[in-house]
Amino acid sequence: MLVCREALRASALPACTGNSLHTSLGVVRQLNRCTRTPHSVSRQLKIQCRDEGLKVDQRAEDKPKRTRKKAVPKEAIKSSPASTATEDGGGAVNGVNRSILKPSSITIPVGNRHITIETGLIGRLANGAVTVTDGETILYTTACTASESIEPSDFVPLTVNYQERFSAAGRTSGGFIKREGRTRDHEVLVCRLIDRPIRPMLAKGFNHETQILCWVLSYDGLHTPEPLAITSAGAALALSDIPVAKAVAGVRVGLVDGQFIVNPTIQEMALSKLDMVVAGTDTAVLMIEGYCEFLEEELLLKAVEVGQAAIATICTEIQKFAAAVGKGPKSEDIYTPPKILEKYIMDIVGDDLESALQIKTKRHRAQAIGVLEEKLMRVLTEEGVVREETPVVKEDLQAIEDIVWDEEQEDELIIEDGEVDEGDIHVKPVFKMPVTELFQPIDVKLVLKEVSSKLLRKLVIQKGVRSDGRSVTEVRPIEASCGLLPRTHGSALFTRGETQALAVATLGGGDMAQRIDNLTNTEDKRRFYLQYTFPPSSVGEVGRAGAPSRREIGHGMLAERALEQILPSMDDFPYTIRLESTITESNGSSSMASVCGGCLAMLDAGVPLKSSVAGVAMGLILDTKKAGGDGEPLILTDILGSEDALGDMDFKIAGNEDGVTAFQMDIKVEGITIPVMRKALQQARTGRIHILGEMKKCNPPPAGSLSKYAPFIDIIKVKAEKVNLVIGSGGKTIKGLIEETGVDSIDIKDDGLVTICGTTPEGVQRAKERIAGLTMVPIVGTVYRNCKVKGILAFGCFVEIAPGKEGLVHISELALTRVNKVEDVVNLGDFLDVKLTEINSKGQLRLSRKAILLEEQALLNGDQSESSKVENGTSEGSDESGGGGDREQELANAS
Repeated sequence: MLVCREALRASALPACTGNSLHTSLGVVRQLNRCTRTPHSVSRQLKIQCRDEGLKVDQRAEDKPKRTRKKAVPKEAIKSSPASTATEDGGGAVNGVNRSILKPSSITIPVGNRHITIETGLIGRLANGAVTVTDGETILYTTACTASESIEPSDFVPLTVNYQERFSAAGRTSGGFIKREGRTRDHEVLVCRLIDRPIRPMLAKGFNHETQILCWVLSYDGLHTPEPLAITSAGAALALSDIPVAKAVAGVRVGLVDGQFIVNPTIQEMALSKLDMVVAGTDTAVLMIEGYCEFLEEELLLKAVEVGQAAIATICTEIQKFAAAVGKGPKSEDIYTPPKILEKYIMDIVGDDLESALQIKTKRHRAQAIGVLEEKLMRVLTEEGVVREETPVVKEDLQAIEDIVWDEEQEDELIIEDGEVDEGDIHVKPVFKMPVTELFQPIDVKLVLKEVSSKLLRKLVIQKGVRSDGRSVTEVRPIEASCGLLPRTHGSALFTRGETQALAVATLGGGDMAQRIDNLTNTEDKRRFYLQYTFPPSSVGEVGRAGAPSRREIGHGMLAERALEQILPSMDDFPYTIRLESTITESNGSSSMASVCGGCLAMLDAGVPLKSSVAGVAMGLILDTKKAGGDGEPLILTDILGSEDALGDMDFKIAGNEDGVTAFQMDIKVEGITIPVMRKALQQARTGRIHILGEMKKCNPPPAGSLSKYAPFIDIIKVKAEKVNLVIGSGGKTIKGLIEETGVDSIDIKDDGLVTICGTTPEGVQRAKERIAGLTMVPIVGTVYRNCKVKGILAFGCFVEIAPGKEGLVHISELALTRVNKVEDVVNLGDFLDVKLTEINSKGQLRLSRKAILLEEQALLNGDQSESSKVENGTSEGSDESGGGGDREQELANAS
């Protein structure tokens, strides 16, 4: 293989003598000296042979000499010692630019290493494009916005797509389709990690469709791309002209040997007790998500502090980088509803809206608010609001006789600061005319949402009572029951207020495990997974039903990781566990209801969990001073759907009395501080313990034992070198075992661990015996029962003592008396009890039926001497000379 500085065509390489090049296939090609006279000045071109290190001097004709201009430091970017940046100077010869690419980069310290952010090299037509490098892991991210704005909406028009290309790790997908297509679940989860901290940072009123695309182009198997994806998206937006409040960055925090590590490597994460992804700005936290092994709340806060400190450094450098080479935000595209609209809404429905927000049930509350919204739409978008304009002074004087009066006009003529002159009558009239204002429907909806949020906050802060009548720390009433579905392996119905989850647990063997085909995940299968479904009927609506949405995948993974820590080991419980959580009612915190219901369903299925876990969602009113409070943030326990939509935070926390197993926080303002998070975690622990106590009151309680419909599973261990014997050529042997024994599945691993799953214990036992026979080592003196006769010869019969293992029963060893013909004792297909008496040097097995008959006869006669003789391989009555002496030679000849 050749490594060249210039791309060469076949005709661009003149031949030369005395030199040989090693191609990538190892073929040595002799090059002859070129005798052609050069037509122009040429320069030396060195070609490096990678195999031999041989340097060959060639001349690349018609190539003017060009010099590389040294990189010029960009002064604006060198303002901080924590980062360095260079910009290609773009050297030129005779006024011609050497390169059209002028990249700029910045290096930022993160943890115990650096990451590099570069722009201007790739994707120059996008609003913003960067590559982020950590080690040899490289991500390419673009941020683009539509040139035309869309109709204003109450939802930010932001789309995020993240893709892991298997070529980044030098491999292809394990499926049939090799091209990256449908977004995998892991990629969806990373999309959500990017989306959630960026969405609140986009300027309110920016109604241009915005799209963030992120690709993993290179993956070194050491540095994970997830936190880099958040940072690259934040950098691309900061460098673009898309209006954002601040730069956003993300890091991962691990806990190894009591030490927090920022952006740990894959090997470090394997030892970590914590997997936390933190995103935020230089001053506050916007999003956290993570999983841990029952960590205390104070440790989580310390992890957030470590992550926030690293994020602050990254964001500060990105903002400096954007100030130097960024495009600057477009502020002229911001649209906000008229401010006067809030006053009109309060005047028209203010009191009624405040009463409607205090209706306890979700359906009735929504109906009441819907009636008020219809009234507002009719008045503000159809009928209009009449108001009087401020008096406007006419600039020019008019003769009073020139004024045309409208008899139908009822407006009052006002003479302001003017005098009537009898000689020259002129006046300066000013009209005060009524104006009818109409508003856009979307503006009414947007402002109504803001007004509802302010009223809801005011009610909670001033009265201390929420929409459903609870206090700020009170959990809604809870009811739980198990065994609802008789034919499932385990089921539970968990109800908390108007939120309800139906959880079903299914147990199975290895074939039920979920296969994984990700870039960063080396696991082939998962023995536990939770699938979350949120049908539109759960909120009383009509909507799409089909493939899971991104929200469903994200909520399912959160509940799954919360429950993962309490599962028994594979040795203690060798089942694959599938949980399904179907949300049948939703009014806040359905993912945490899935945690509670899933825990009860597994207990009902007989899974020996280490402990029970529960989850609760916390809300926040950050600025209480505007609503008449003391200014201290207010934390709400077990929030409703309206409190989630109109509040500032959604903080989900799952665990038990000892600590936390999973958490997820989304902020809708510009971040919160550590003291606010500490208060939320402490209040959540109290609520979580209360829910665990209510789960113990489950009626009927979990069965606590395996269902009669659950499959039977047994595990055996064989030697690793015997695995191929069980599998067989192309899986032929193991498929035959499944068909023969009637089991559901036989799963075997490379280390020799075999899991047998079947509907009946008899079938599992048969499969276990067959596998033991395939992999067993024959031992002289062992008795084998019910062995099938596989072949009959003149001098004896061949008997199969185990699958694939046959031995010879000589005619002299078939009975206690002389046997003239084998068929006189056994026929093909009969079953015999035989004893292994010898294994010769060739590994051939000699079996005896007579030895067992002699043992049985000796036991009946009470004579143990015969039995001892048999153990030594001799017995009375065997006719070695006349009965089978010649047959021994026949056996040797046959073998």
